[in-house]
Amino acid sequence: MGVPVRQQLRIGSYVLKRKLKGQRRYPLVLMLEPLFRCNLACAGCGKIDYPDDILNQRLSEAECLEAVDECGAPVVSIAGGEPLLHKEMPQIVRGMIQRKKFVYLCTNALLLKKRMDDYQPSPYLTFSIHLDGNREHHDASVCQPGVFDRVIPIIREALDRGFRVTVNCTLFQGESAEEIADFLDFVTDLGVEGVTVSPGFSYEHAPRQDLFLQRHATKNLFRDVFKRRAKKWPLNHSALYLDFLAGNQQYSCTPWGNPTRNVFGWQRPCYLLVDEGYAPSFRALMEETDWESYGTGRNPKCANCMAHCGFEPTAVNDAVAHPLKALLASIRGPRTSGPMAPELPVHYSQNADSETVEVPVDSLKERRAATQSR
Repeated sequence: MGVPVRQQLRIGSYVLKRKLKGQRRYPLVLMLEPLFRCNLACAGCGKIDYPDDILNQRLSEAECLEAVDECGAPVVSIAGGEPLLHKEMPQIVRGMIQRKKFVYLCTNALLLKKRMDDYQPSPYLTFSIHLDGNREHHDASVCQPGVFDRVIPIIREALDRGFRVTVNCTLFQGESAEEIADFLDFVTDLGVEGVTVSPGFSYEHAPRQDLFLQRHATKNLFRDVFKRRAKKWPLNHSALYLDFLAGNQQYSCTPWGNPTRNVFGWQRPCYLLVDEGYAPSFRALMEETDWESYGTGRNPKCANCMAHCGFEPTAVNDAVAHPLKALLASIRGPRTSGPMAPELPVHYSQNADSETVEVPVDSLKERRAATQSR
């Protein structure tokens, strides 16, 4: 079990209350990006091409906590960039814990050894450490040799000091099912609380576009992985999301489930699409975003997305609506054979030679300059 019972009950109660109130759209996890600056330059990252004047910007402690209060989600994922570069991060985290939010501080861990004394173990704080597979694949992903071997002792130290620790693993092209299974065995044996696994999203501005998995390949890869030792691993996902990754659930994404606040404002429509504009407030994001224009089958940019930030909220909602279905999926694990669920119908034109048409995108600086001038 990758999520403690206390946290499961809090989230379940939160979702149930919104259902009883008749709310159709509500957040589950606030994705907070207080800065984009990072101490790595990963090949699959959609953030590192920002100019220096943007990379030098920070959300203040007050702005971060205002976003937490405005959104109201029970879980906050602090991403970036590298959050540990933010000088006010210890105060930001303390403010969230005081609000009894479950905080996942996402980090590549290279600064964690120096900064660990700034934090105290708490059931509300988790270090979510970025490891994209085994030594070879992770070091290739972050474009720097030796990172994997530097991070593992830091994970062990954080665990020894009583911190909650999870591993956040993004899967790309070139990783075999057996390599992924061996990696999951390794981090499970390390003693981490949970492991998040998700296919990488093809950020338009990522330096390497050949790294990203296509949708059908993603499903086959996860089936091959789950055939091995899925019941052993403390995967930090709902059973129905894992079943979705294996191609057994036909889900639309729930982009408002994980709303994003960053240095530009509230990002439309989700954490992954960076060129769709920003809202000035959480309320404006929820009420004024054209949600029907996004998602698999509705927007070519979303065609291959199966990322947890969009589909885990769908799976959670499905579990609340159909608890017996969720229980059975939890007991049996993801189905790894037989026909897959049909894909959602496509409501935009397609090329004869490729899965989706190419959509012209204005230059990065022009789009972001227009966003900032609003």
